[in-house]
Parts: sequence; C-alpha cells; structure tokens
Amino acid sequence: MSKAILIIDLINDIVHPDGKIPSCAQLASEMETITNTNHALNYARKNNWLVVHIKVGFDTNYSAQPKSSPIFGKADQYQALQLGSFGTEFHSDIDVRENESIIVKPRISAFYNTSLEATLRANHVTQLYLAGVSTEWAIQSTAREGHDRDYKITILGDCCAASSKEAHSTSLAILSRIADIVTASNLSTEEL
Repeated sequence: MSKAILIIDLINDIVHPDGKIPSCAQLASEMETITNTNHALNYARKNNWLVVHIKVGFDTNYSAQPKSSPIFGKADQYQALQLGSFGTEFHSDIDVRENESIIVKPRISAFYNTSLEATLRANHVTQLYLAGVSTEWAIQSTAREGHDRDYKITILGDCCAASSKEAHSTSLAILSRIADIVTASNLSTEEL
C-alpha cells in the first residue's frame, strides 16, 4: 500500500493573522496545527510517502471564481485567494520542499478540477493522510471524495483546524465514519 500526505490550504489568507480571510488562524495557532503538520511531514518523508501541498486560489482576473458561492463569491472584492499574492503563499512556518507536488484547486475539494487523482494514481497511492484547513470544509470534502474514489482515508486530527473548536470536533466525529482519526504522534507509534 502506497501512502500520500495531503497538506490542504495552509496558506496565508486562511491561517496567517494578516490574511484576507483568516477564519482558521486563531485555532490553528492555538492547536499548533502547523507544528504538528511539520512533524507529520517529517515522518512521511522518512517513510517515502508522496507529499502533496494543495492550495485554493484564483487567477488575478478571478475568471474561475464561483460568484454564486457563499464561500468564494466575494473573494474578488477582498482580493483574497489571488494566485501570486502573499495570501496564496504557504504559511512561512510550513515546511514545503522544492521536490514536492503543489496543486492549485478552484473549489473546496482537493479533487475538484485538479491533477490530484492523476498524481495519486501515477504514484500507486492507495491511502491518504489529510492535514490542513478547514476541517469542516476542505478536509471533509476531500475525505469524502477520496473515500468515494476507494482510497483509505486517515485524518491527522491535530494537523487540522477549523473556524472553531466545536466545528473541528464535530467534523472529526462525522469523518470518523469513513476515516481513521489519528494524531501526528500516532504515526511513529502505530503501524497505520
């Protein structure tokens, strides 16, 4: 079984206090989401897992922005999630390396209209470990789609954050029906 770790939306606009829509910044900081994610990344690299960093973003003209979306509909007005800007750079504390895949997504799910599935299939990946934000949106959506595409799904709960602790906990409880929920420290103590 080949494994991949997907790091989703740990970008400045969402997890940096100076981001344009920092809905997860406070909880990500409190929960040490990025520190925990870096521990998981180190484990994944040592064990030769595929590492994929994924971020949401739109071109400067916002042509792919879904204007009717309650989540993305005003991104252009705030100039949020604009590719090539500070907002869509990965947070400076996350350990992104040059040889790792970076995928840009135009919607909530990491699978929607991206090269993710082709990348996973080309690398014979059968198990996905998910980390990032937000637990209630991108993590849930990607986990559900991954499950429906027959991947074994594991959520790194301490490597995720949401808009609130309640939203995070509720999302993990829901996801436990289709995924294993573990912590970054579990990676080195259990055979998953």
